[in-house]
Amino acid sequence: MSRFVRASKYRHVFGQTAKKEHGYDNVKVSGSAWDTNLVSASGRYISVNWNASGGGAFAILPLPSPFAAVPNFPYKLPDVIPLARSHTAPVLDTDWSPHNDSIVASGGEDGKVMIWKVEPSAFEGWGQDHWVPEDFDPVARIDASPRKIGQVLFHPTASNVLASASSEHTVKLWDLADTDRPRSVLTGHNDTIQCLAFNPTGTLMATTCRDKKLRLFDPRAGGEAVRITEAHGGIKGARVAWMGDLDKIVTTGFSKMSDRQVSIWETGGLGNVKTMTIDQSAGVIMPFWSDNGILFLAGKGDGNIRYYEYESDSLFALAEHKSPDPQRGMCFLPRRGLNVSDCEIARAYKVSGSSVEPVAFIVPRKADSFQSDIYPAAASSEPSLSASEFFAGKTAALKLVSLENGAVFNGAQSTFTPSAPAPAPAPAPAPTHAPAPTAFSAPPPVTKAVTMPTPVPQTPVMLRSESAPVPRPASPTSESPVILTPPTQVDDEGKTTVLEAEVDRLNSELRAAREKIRNMELQVEGLKANARKAAQALMEA
Repeated sequence: MSRFVRASKYRHVFGQTAKKEHGYDNVKVSGSAWDTNLVSASGRYISVNWNASGGGAFAILPLPSPFAAVPNFPYKLPDVIPLARSHTAPVLDTDWSPHNDSIVASGGEDGKVMIWKVEPSAFEGWGQDHWVPEDFDPVARIDASPRKIGQVLFHPTASNVLASASSEHTVKLWDLADTDRPRSVLTGHNDTIQCLAFNPTGTLMATTCRDKKLRLFDPRAGGEAVRITEAHGGIKGARVAWMGDLDKIVTTGFSKMSDRQVSIWETGGLGNVKTMTIDQSAGVIMPFWSDNGILFLAGKGDGNIRYYEYESDSLFALAEHKSPDPQRGMCFLPRRGLNVSDCEIARAYKVSGSSVEPVAFIVPRKADSFQSDIYPAAASSEPSLSASEFFAGKTAALKLVSLENGAVFNGAQSTFTPSAPAPAPAPAPAPTHAPAPTAFSAPPPVTKAVTMPTPVPQTPVMLRSESAPVPRPASPTSESPVILTPPTQVDDEGKTTVLEAEVDRLNSELRAAREKIRNMELQVEGLKANARKAAQALMEA
């Protein structure tokens, strides 16, 4: 065994289960056999698939905290509570809008997608004398498919854009302002769609399918996948999640020998970066990515939650949260809702038996100031695009919010920094003065240097690219990371600010160029796929 321990500021992260009265009890969880997370959370509410007679329903409840009870609300739910009941068959999936904590979408076995808006007054007087429960009514109904809707997912940057996956083996994208027809239809799946995920800017969508393939789509172009690869060899449930802005995808599934696996894929050609065997249990593993660079893995039927830190194309085990109660489903809170005063870096909501309990993942520190090194900026609730702009082809970076002061800014800068030993607690710098991140770029590893003049020693720092519509002539096969060299020591504070601004500007231009290249690649792949389809149709005619 090595004498050295890998340095990590997250090495001692632990999961803290809330007290019983801080969660919910007497929860009648749906008994549907459909593979779903059963629960979803926004910054204000949670939704739970409900076991209801006479059709399908799900419950909407105030968001519980692991640190305190919900004010004026019973932790043990009454036997009869208000439900969202308009589905005529069991509800299979729900998802909250990332841009409005009161908007939730649901999909059910009746082939309908419904949109619901929650008013705070709906929870007044719960459980009190003479209280009469009133069910929620949808604000919109969509006839999405003649067959069941297995997944619904909101777009991360464009407001009022929703994706739905059906048993027709298609994914449809909807503009909620005009639901008469889908704006885009993704085809090519040969069996049941098991999971879908957008990248942070919403320009790509990854799906896993029962046919054991991992697919990458351009959601606006529609049609068949632009990239396809063989994923996990087993036929049981596979899941997919995007690893933030790292241009990598993580999947969980089963091998042909029924071993549970986790795999990392690069998005350039869907090449496998790493595959790791977890164990031989039977439950589907639900993956959840945090922008701290931590991957949480929760297996259905397991009592534990594993978490790993991602660094240099490898997953390093941190620890695991253990519980005697097996989980049936789980979701994670949007990071903008975390309790930073308690050094909470992630929060899970675990469905177990007849209860929903929050689990806080905490970095054990004692400090009065904001801990900037463990809190990269989080996704904001402000949309970057309207639905019409998105479907017209416009692309915009995800808007981010500082967890220190609530400042919102465009996500032109990477929010992921590989782990390093934590310094002594100190007041947080402004969001734009965070340490420069290290890039994870696809090959070929050709390096071009851009050196900024300064009379002091310089330390090269790799910065990676993201999206912004600034053209730059380049070839997809020759694009490579650019090394920017900001000064490490400058006596004049004004000069330091100017140089940092120049680094940010060059970094934004680089991100724009690489995003444009990625979009061009996807367009070419889409044209090739359509050409192959047309040629096949001509041959069969």
